[in-house]
Amino acid sequence: MARAKKTERRLGVLKEFQAFIMKGNLVDLAVAFVVGAAFATLIKSFTADFITPLIAAITGGKTAFANLTVSVRGQPLHYGAFLNDLVAFLLASAVVFFFVVKPAGAMMRRMGYGPPADPQLSPCPRCETQISPTASRCPACTSELDAGWSAS
Repeated sequence: MARAKKTERRLGVLKEFQAFIMKGNLVDLAVAFVVGAAFATLIKSFTADFITPLIAAITGGKTAFANLTVSVRGQPLHYGAFLNDLVAFLLASAVVFFFVVKPAGAMMRRMGYGPPADPQLSPCPRCETQISPTASRCPACTSELDAGWSAS
């Protein structure tokens, strides 16, 4: 009898795990992760193979941008590779901002899902901290506030 209950509990846990794995959000997250990793690789390649050689050609550099180093007490610091990664980061950030964040924000505003309006704040009658007029207690001085305190 006890063995059957243990088996039933294990099957219940497996069913819960299966439901968790099959949730749409988890699958969407996995797809977004894979696409994001591929996008990062693409941007890094674009930076290393196109942007930095172009910068080197414009500035007259004879060595590859990524191979730039400086020695500090005999230890090489590969600042060129860091600059490549920095340019890749800035490119990826710009693409996400201008082609995802801005259009999504515009679409949300068109659909009426704009950001909430800034709340109107009133000074606490005891400590002058700006708080919501619907507050019943000041978060700064912890004074209890009477109903309608902000109207006075």
